[in-house]
Amino acid sequence: MLHREDDEGLIVVSQPAHAWVAGQMARQWGNAEFGEFAPHEEVCLAAEQHDIGWLQWEQAPTLNVKTGRPHTFMELAVPTHTAMWSSAEPLSLQYGRYPALLVSMHGTGLYEKYHDSSKDSSDDLEAIDDFLTAAHAFQEGLLCDLREDPLFSRHATLETITRNQRLVAVWDWLSLILCMGLKEKRKIDDVPVAKGKGKTLQLTPVNGDGNEVRISPWPFKRVTLTLRCEGRRLPGKWKDCLKMREALQSAPWVPIQIELRA
Repeated sequence: MLHREDDEGLIVVSQPAHAWVAGQMARQWGNAEFGEFAPHEEVCLAAEQHDIGWLQWEQAPTLNVKTGRPHTFMELAVPTHTAMWSSAEPLSLQYGRYPALLVSMHGTGLYEKYHDSSKDSSDDLEAIDDFLTAAHAFQEGLLCDLREDPLFSRHATLETITRNQRLVAVWDWLSLILCMGLKEKRKIDDVPVAKGKGKTLQLTPVNGDGNEVRISPWPFKRVTLTLRCEGRRLPGKWKDCLKMREALQSAPWVPIQIELRA
């Protein structure tokens, strides 16, 4: 779950809704500078479903007693996180091997790149190690299978898989920034391009509400891009998790529309 603050208070956005925004960007991604990617539909699907493991948790989110609000994705305990990423593998596999591979690699990539093991207990470290071991075995099995498939073998090289994994990570990070409401300049490094080393995207808010953002250099096919999702307006704070969930179920829906331009 993401928290988006505006002048009226808090809007909560589910992880699957944020992933949908990543998928919207994936389907419009690419130009002479940033190139194309393949297999196109499978990679777009992976971007759109990369948080499929969150579906069950989002139906009954837990309460952060320190803030009185639902936990954000960054506040959850390690065993909760690893369980959701583990559940994402069989769920995403229902769509096919290639999207399932990228969803799994996205999860392990996040732990390998961003997780700070120095802050974890021995139980947390064991949970992470168990998750990574099982996920890598799952990925290896899919890779072996895909490399023997005439339809997918050319898309299962190390170079192509690594580039596609990085693209999913870029779209994820872009969507997180945009869905939470961009208030100040941000950048995303090492964005894959058509040729040569990756480039840095510069994100600049045009106004204070985060609903209009300039991106340079421009990575999309269209000259402008409109992204949409929905959140829920959740006023107040709670001490009781069940009451928070009841309030969330009846909270009004809020359409979110974000305009991107060069």
